[in-house]
Amino acid sequence: MNIGLVAHDAKKKLMQNFCIAYRGILNRHDLYATETTGILVESVTNLNIHKYLAGHLGGKQMLGAQIEQNDMDLMIFFRDPLSPRSHEPDVNDIVRLCDEYNIPIATNIATAEALIMALDRGDLDWRELYR
Repeated sequence: MNIGLVAHDAKKKLMQNFCIAYRGILNRHDLYATETTGILVESVTNLNIHKYLAGHLGGKQMLGAQIEQNDMDLMIFFRDPLSPRSHEPDVNDIVRLCDEYNIPIATNIATAEALIMALDRGDLDWRELYR
């Protein structure tokens, strides 16, 4: 399955730790990330990540296009709801696209863990049929 990884600056360390913890599950899937998030996760996990441009340089649009083409199965977007910066990708655009194309999305650690465990159990296999 194709999994998208995006994190606002204040949540990049959380994304690294999440990917370390669930490396065994994530390494069985194709991972996509905005540039900085992808580089940081790769550096601590050795996972192979397809990297888009940085979010503010077009990475968000590239990710959105993949969602619109129904070529994304799961999104994890750790957002900073308290102090997002103007240069960071807008989570609302990604959430709207995920809602429109029926892509499961997690925006915090609690929902990310629930989705990753569901993925591991096979609960998201319906995505394979949906494509």
